[in-house]
Amino acid sequence: MLNLQRLAIFVAVVDAGSFTAAAVTLGQTKAVVSFNIKQLESELGVSLLVRSTRRLALTDAGERFYQRCLRLLQDAENVLDDVRRDHHGLSGVLRITTTPEYGAQVVVPALAAFSRLHPRLRIQHVSSSYHADLISERFDVAIRLGQLADSSHRAALIDSFAILPVAAPDYLARHSVGSLTQLAQAQWIAHSRLSSPLSWQVITPQRQAVLFKVEDAATLMGDSAAALLAFALHGAGVALLPEWLVRPAIAEGKLCALLADHQFPAQSIYALYPNTRHVPEKVRAFIDFLRERVATGG
Repeated sequence: MLNLQRLAIFVAVVDAGSFTAAAVTLGQTKAVVSFNIKQLESELGVSLLVRSTRRLALTDAGERFYQRCLRLLQDAENVLDDVRRDHHGLSGVLRITTTPEYGAQVVVPALAAFSRLHPRLRIQHVSSSYHADLISERFDVAIRLGQLADSSHRAALIDSFAILPVAAPDYLARHSVGSLTQLAQAQWIAHSRLSSPLSWQVITPQRQAVLFKVEDAATLMGDSAAALLAFALHGAGVALLPEWLVRPAIAEGKLCALLADHQFPAQSIYALYPNTRHVPEKVRAFIDFLRERVATGG
């Protein structure tokens, strides 16, 4: 039977990049770490690591085994968390990643409220515009907006939101935008991480679905919704942004929503979590909490 502690030592060595660094992280001696790795390789009958004077590298078998170790150790931790919950409530660590904008506006306030309900639970929030790997980076939940790519993870629908073409009043004073044709000819600010940032299906006031496509290349591009919003606020052009993000600027008159009688496709908000046999209670509890909070406008 495999020793879970040895699996944890192996993962620590891979993550740290050396026996010495792993020993420091684990609070053990380098000799103990090295002995456990040798025993693990002996039990498995394969080499997991290629050792050199400068660095460690995983063998092909080691790479596959490392990924399975991550899942196995996460499952073991989840089981322990649920056992502790039966006696003390939710505990352990909940790691969540979101985009910076939606995280700051919606998820972080929800996490603060969730933490007050479960004081023994330690919460770690990471904001990033890039999609993290849930398994290798050990996230319990990722909040994703827009269309989901094919994934082996589970997904829970949290909400949906409208997207609006917006521009600043000073831009509109120089460039009239009163029709789809004029919108297609506008100076656009596009999201660089979208595969088709300047082509969308639009529902007209006559309820017809038409393909809208911007005529020229984007004047400016950014890799986050916050960057697009900042460009738009400074009068640089038209940007297509989430309604929840631009709502305050529209209310204050800093931005104008364009062609309000047209509809761009609504986008969805999902909670992604690893597809493990045992879904931890902390994950289920937070997803239910977030969905209810969003639905009630909390």
